[in-house]
Amino acid sequence: MAMPRSSHILNAASNLLGISLLIIAGLKIANAAQKTLADEIAWGATLLFALSCLLSYISLRTDSPKHKMATWADRAFLTGLLVLISAVLVLAFTAI
Repeated sequence: MAMPRSSHILNAASNLLGISLLIIAGLKIANAAQKTLADEIAWGATLLFALSCLLSYISLRTDSPKHKMATWADRAFLTGLLVLISAVLVLAFTAI
């Protein structure tokens, strides 16, 4: 039997949540947070990944296989991924 989509979203979102927090912490430690918008953008990605984790967990705990939480978790994950990519691009093209 295949794993539900929500478990895949939960695994990936929790990993990317950690990466987002690592970017934020790295910018704070390097005292570069004031020089770029990358940490604010990464905070947005962090919130979206946390939301995706929460929604996918709720989806896994419900009995209905067609629960809407999985769809919203997927949307939050994809949006968080795009926001995280934009944070990395801002960081890459900003002279620190």
